[in-house]
Amino acid sequence: MQQFSDAGESRLERGRRALAEIDGEAGHKVVAALGDIAPEFATYILEFPFGDIYSRPGLDVRSREIATIAALAAMGNADPQLKVHIEAGLNVGLTRDEIVEILMQMAVYAGFPAALNGLFAAKEVFARLAGHGSEAKAR
Repeated sequence: MQQFSDAGESRLERGRRALAEIDGEAGHKVVAALGDIAPEFATYILEFPFGDIYSRPGLDVRSREIATIAALAAMGNADPQLKVHIEAGLNVGLTRDEIVEILMQMAVYAGFPAALNGLFAAKEVFARLAGHGSEAKAR
């Protein structure tokens, strides 16, 4: 998986490119949904998390998605974002089994409710992808 650093690109351009590769359609839906209420916030999402942080050297995007899935599951109140990043994890090469293990690990540090909620979110994402013919992603 490539890093997204490119000195010739703006933060916004780099963020759009990173979002497309990492989150795919799910990420674009989030950004588009903000268009009629907070378009500036959509720009912030593209520039900061994706244009700046995901594009940094030091961790590949697969590792960043492991951290993101774990953090969102541990928060316990970010189900929509967790589902987007479970799909993103699959997009960047995580397997279903690895995602399940990440979520089970949260039982130790965030508690059983956080792990259960994360596992049910993953189950929903896996089923949705399998139902849409994205079986390769759902594995």
